[in-house]
Amino acid sequence: MSDDGDASLVRDCLAGDARAFEQLLVRYQRPVYNAALRILGNREDAKDVTQTVFLNAYQHLGRFDTGQRFFSWLYRIAVNETLDAAAARKPLEPLPETLVEAGVRPDEAVSQEQLDAGMQAALLELKLEYRTVLVLRHVQGLGYEEIGAILDCPPKTVKSRLHTALEALRQVLADRGLV
Repeated sequence: MSDDGDASLVRDCLAGDARAFEQLLVRYQRPVYNAALRILGNREDAKDVTQTVFLNAYQHLGRFDTGQRFFSWLYRIAVNETLDAAAARKPLEPLPETLVEAGVRPDEAVSQEQLDAGMQAALLELKLEYRTVLVLRHVQGLGYEEIGAILDCPPKTVKSRLHTALEALRQVLADRGLV
């Protein structure tokens, strides 16, 4: 949907139309949940974060500037909530040393589901700031400008973090025998 459509729904919601916010919820619930899941690596935590994001968005909708993109505003709330949830969690237990047998190509040794699990496990080993930028860029498909707006940093910083994150991810995957 267009940015104008989102802004119109926000205006309708602020005017008392509860169905307007429901449409925004339906439109953005899955992307917010997917981003939280990729960053946190836990379905229940991602569900909790998603609920909190939409509750906060609803409560603070009056602060939304209809001159900006609703999607970016909502994602900023989502990233902040996800980072807060990640900081509040206990540290994750160490992962097993190898996910696939050495010397066997991953596409021959494991199913796509296991590869996805290996990739998610590798993502969870990265620092939170790197995991976040990777998810926003490569899972959610956002551009540098939009990620910068969400993370409150310049696009050059986004590019730098993304480069560092990709190198760190390559190293983790190599250590696990996945590349």
